[in-house]
Amino acid sequence: MTNMDAPSTSNGTSTSAQDAAAQKQPVRRAPLGIDTINKRVIKSEYAVRGEIVQLAQKIAKEVESGQHNHPFDKVVWCNIGNPQILGQKPITYFRQVLALCECPQLLSHPNIRELFPEDVIARAQLLTKQIPGGLGAYSESAGALIIRQLVAASITKRDGYPADPDNIYMTDGASPAVHYMMDLLLREPTDAMMVPIPQYPLYSATLTLYGGTLAPYLLDEGAGWGLDVEHLRLQLAKARREGLCVRAMVVINPGNPTGQCLSYQNMRDVLTFCRDEQLVLIADEVYQANIYVGNKEFFSFKKVACAMGLEDQVPLVSLHSISKGFIGECGRRGGYMEVTGFPEPVKDQILKLASINLCPNLSGQICCALMMNPPQPGEASYELYRKEKSDILGSLKRRAELLVGALNRLEGVSCNAAEGALYAFPRVTLPEAAVAAAKKLGKQPDWLYCKELLEATGIVVVPGSGFGQADGTFHFRTTFLPSEEDIGRVVEALSAFHAAFLKRHGGLTTAAVAASAAAANGTHAGQ
Repeated sequence: MTNMDAPSTSNGTSTSAQDAAAQKQPVRRAPLGIDTINKRVIKSEYAVRGEIVQLAQKIAKEVESGQHNHPFDKVVWCNIGNPQILGQKPITYFRQVLALCECPQLLSHPNIRELFPEDVIARAQLLTKQIPGGLGAYSESAGALIIRQLVAASITKRDGYPADPDNIYMTDGASPAVHYMMDLLLREPTDAMMVPIPQYPLYSATLTLYGGTLAPYLLDEGAGWGLDVEHLRLQLAKARREGLCVRAMVVINPGNPTGQCLSYQNMRDVLTFCRDEQLVLIADEVYQANIYVGNKEFFSFKKVACAMGLEDQVPLVSLHSISKGFIGECGRRGGYMEVTGFPEPVKDQILKLASINLCPNLSGQICCALMMNPPQPGEASYELYRKEKSDILGSLKRRAELLVGALNRLEGVSCNAAEGALYAFPRVTLPEAAVAAAKKLGKQPDWLYCKELLEATGIVVVPGSGFGQADGTFHFRTTFLPSEEDIGRVVEALSAFHAAFLKRHGGLTTAAVAASAAAANGTHAGQ
């Protein structure tokens, strides 16, 4: 029977047409609202630009307007590693090369050698010649070949083992590399990654965003934020008992927010652990230039893996960025990841992810190549570059020592030395009344401390609860990036606030101090 032969209803519609219409599902409507967007976005949290910082931005606008009642005339941004917003000057060599790459017609200016050093001109000529279309064109998805070649050559020189440009993926800062790995490895909610606690909240937020699960391992505050491999095994076994498939382990070295530097033996242990348990190792090494303690030295996980003969046995992702170190080119968004030990078909999928984003920005790529290949002795820019680098790192070391020393003199506060990175992560014992007041607000006690610090002094720090911490302990993360002229005032204001906070909330009891110390020293108990 054709449709023409189908029986009709009284209104002339065929029954077969009615049946087809009835089988159609009604169109679902989802008007835009907080209850109709991706729940994983809502659940993800990023404390370094969270509620405290949003309040600080509001206060900063009020202060800048001149119409305010705040007891300070400036907001001091200690919440994030953003050196140039606090007055750090850019490295001259980087900006000179970038200027010529951005405006290559200057290279043919008759007075070019009166304006720029010879090595700057030579580097800009190389880059502009080898980057098809210049900075305004798309590069290859993984990054311009000349950039990846320069980065690979520098890694080879740094580690003493060869690096392949085809294993280098340029990124807009280190963060996109983390997104790539989450996107690649997380298949379902039971897929998990081992992440240090305290951690940089990029990892917890991105895990939530991609629907995976965080499997924590705790750094030992009582042992200088050390990493205990036996604890790793216990935590991995616990995660597996809970039905999780742990795919990868994240290591941040030097640490963020904790500032510790892993020992060579510790790194060997981690690599052996990842090999035995078949885990991808994600090594966040963006602070490799920020080491302030004479008996500490940075070794890349790539170097240690090669020395152990494990370069093909442990899938390793090494991250670096121009935002940190002594460079602080945060807004330029440049970084890379080196991927080793990955099967070629999997690397093809990483390239696909990079291709979906078209390419990383060229300015950031160039700056990354310059970071990895700075002026060398005998070149025209070397002495100025060496002085600028030395001045910045020397100043950071002095500021770190000043801040940590001041924190350790405060009642109820203890802070491990900042061996590396840009942060201090002090433990703060809080009065019982302050803990109760925060609970009444539905907030963490260290959130209340940070909020009152902001309102009293204009200093912006981040609650330790945003990074994770051992139960029964409270912390905050602060940078030591304010200038040497400002860091003294920060220390004075923080010290005065702390004394007033304790007094306002009833002071510390001996029992509270003892409980906090026990919690910090018993980090791994019961884990």
